[in-house]
Amino acid sequence: MQPSWPGYLTKQESIAVLGVDDLLIRSLLDKNQFHDPLDEALNLGISSATWPLFGLLWPSGQRMAERMALRPVSGERILEIGCGLGLSSLVAHRRGADVTASDCHPLTHAFLDENTRLNGLPPMAYCHGLWGTAALREDGLPVLTSAQDAGVSGLFDLIVGSDILYERDDAGTLAHFIDTHAAIRSEIWVVDPNRGNRAVFHRHMARVGFVMQEQVLDQPASLGVLAYKGRMLTYTRG
Repeated sequence: MQPSWPGYLTKQESIAVLGVDDLLIRSLLDKNQFHDPLDEALNLGISSATWPLFGLLWPSGQRMAERMALRPVSGERILEIGCGLGLSSLVAHRRGADVTASDCHPLTHAFLDENTRLNGLPPMAYCHGLWGTAALREDGLPVLTSAQDAGVSGLFDLIVGSDILYERDDAGTLAHFIDTHAAIRSEIWVVDPNRGNRAVFHRHMARVGFVMQEQVLDQPASLGVLAYKGRMLTYTRG
């Protein structure tokens, strides 16, 4: 266990990602950590129960990082949404890709900066990214947790997100957010651990011109590796 940051405990681990060198990752010690003295997270709809989720490593994020390790590096612009600890973004950043990480949690940027430092990398581009009704204040203006973290802007050639289909989202707010920031010719990667909300998301993505391909990522348990069930959803447009 590493020394705590103010108000919560952290740990530092060497994380293996197939296809690239291991990464040093500072994360929360466990899912029992919580520290929101100024109600920054609460004002964004992040409860004490969901507060620590950004700061933990998740199996779907590991699968996305492995896929990013195989992506040829080119001049394309990449955006990771709901990045959490940003493992996929860190893999792409270290390989020289033009990647921007984004999340809505008030502490994501600090953890991302710490993990780039631990791995001897230059700072990575980061934006505040939030979709749905929680992204707007009562006066209809965008929510920003910090004057230092501007909202996501511009168009991206590849947008990736792992375990982001955790709500049914009948209004299609996630698909709208993606459409707003995806180039006319673009690709979207979503790793989904079979949350059950794929069908609704598929319909909304089709409405904004994306065609979907699906790959099963199920993996049985093996020595030191837990079983995984999920899918890689690839959407293309143009």
